[in-house]
Amino acid sequence: MKFSAVATFAAVAALASAAKDSRTFAVLRFTNKQLTKGRMDPIVSPGKASPHVHTIMGGSGFSWSATGQDLVNSECSNTRIKGDNSAYWFPSLYFKDPNNGSFEAVEVFYVNAYYFFEPTNDDIKAFPVGLQMISGDTTRRTPPEGGARTNLDPSQGEIQPIKFTCPRSNFDPPSWPADSDGTEAGIGDPNNKGEGIGFPDANCDGYASPLRADVHFPSCYNPEAGLTDQGNNMAFPTNNNGKNDCPEGWIHVPHLFLEVYWNTPEFVDRWEPLSGHQPFVLSNGDATGYGSHADFMAGWDEELLQHIIDTCDAGSSGMDNCPGLFYGTNEEDCTIPSQVDEQVDGVLDALPGSNVLRGWSYGLDGASEVPETQPPVSEEPGEEEEQPPVSEEPEEEEEHVEEPAQPSLPASDAPVTEVVENPVVPTTTVPAVTSAPVVEAPVETPDVEEPVSTSAPPPRPTRSCRTRVHTVWETVTVTGEAPVATEAADPYAKAKREHIRRHHQHHHL
Repeated sequence: MKFSAVATFAAVAALASAAKDSRTFAVLRFTNKQLTKGRMDPIVSPGKASPHVHTIMGGSGFSWSATGQDLVNSECSNTRIKGDNSAYWFPSLYFKDPNNGSFEAVEVFYVNAYYFFEPTNDDIKAFPVGLQMISGDTTRRTPPEGGARTNLDPSQGEIQPIKFTCPRSNFDPPSWPADSDGTEAGIGDPNNKGEGIGFPDANCDGYASPLRADVHFPSCYNPEAGLTDQGNNMAFPTNNNGKNDCPEGWIHVPHLFLEVYWNTPEFVDRWEPLSGHQPFVLSNGDATGYGSHADFMAGWDEELLQHIIDTCDAGSSGMDNCPGLFYGTNEEDCTIPSQVDEQVDGVLDALPGSNVLRGWSYGLDGASEVPETQPPVSEEPGEEEEQPPVSEEPEEEEEHVEEPAQPSLPASDAPVTEVVENPVVPTTTVPAVTSAPVVEAPVETPDVEEPVSTSAPPPRPTRSCRTRVHTVWETVTVTGEAPVATEAADPYAKAKREHIRRHHQHHHL
């Protein structure tokens, strides 16, 4: 038995070593469109309502005061891998009605989380439980210095890990104004008609691929900074002759890349595309899209994630197809209620948290995305836990900056997306995927049919025992006719399953 275990370990180590010379990856998918939605952010606003609404994916242990151990102890998760109770969250999207000025929530279409295990001289290790990461800057309303080019190498200028993708059947006229400098509209990627920075001014009508927000996370962890110092604990790796290496003493973790698809075609009959007045805004009051960002808190079974890193190259077929998953796959429709009892869906007079629109035609001055006061906390009958008090002082939004202080980081090429203008849709029964991002050294992508702590942690709020914030707004709700449905649910589901072969193949870092 001992010899067998040693032999098995050696075989796994050999696989891991071989994988360092080329990129491997697997796409994590989710069982539904969200775990929950509300003004909760345990990284930036622990223990109280956050300034803006987030859409949250992952483990049911999530709350505004969640820790990594709370996530590990989740009763359920909406990730498709049993053993991943991590939390992934990002600002929600709203449609601002050009006729009456009201706001209407845009539904998530679906979310993909790419786990890249890139060529490196390092050993890639699993995320430690409780690791916190933020990528992007929620306060940003101006374009990055480098324009629309994705840049993960600070020696090439400002780090730019954020982008929007807008698949279309026809790119004439372009999705972003050709002469835009970013001050009044977004900027299209000159090498890729389907990508740009800032919101596009077009209806993203690609088959099963509406408007998509893209976010790259750094993959070097500094253990001296600690799990929760998200401003200093992460950096992008350095390009070292085609391999991405972390600074000495740092830990190389997976390169996480989020794709968030929004069901923007639901609103196509309620605005005029290509008119210079795109109507979508983020929940933080960002009318530009430059303030897009995402957060991550690790709640993986570390041994399971290490096994996936060392042995899996499932690619776009999905992480649920990785060999030897310890606990199997998950199909459970896991949801939890928001701790902030306020309306965040439907038709609203104002963005939750009273976030004022800024950027482009709304200007940059005088608008705050922070509510004047935090809403009061209301104890529900039967609650036994004492929650942290809610501040009565205005909360200043912490700046989310994607590039912490760090040594030199990796060179990267601009990603390229090829969009087929008249796709032929094959029949298939394999789950939906987008095509996979690729590192700077071109790598042939295999064909796919489709897409402890020793002390006990504090008690975790349960679904029946959570502090809830009740907010009363002195506003009058403006109602109107509901938008006309574009398609039945089943055709969209089928379209998702046929996504990989039909409209484009894009290459990310």
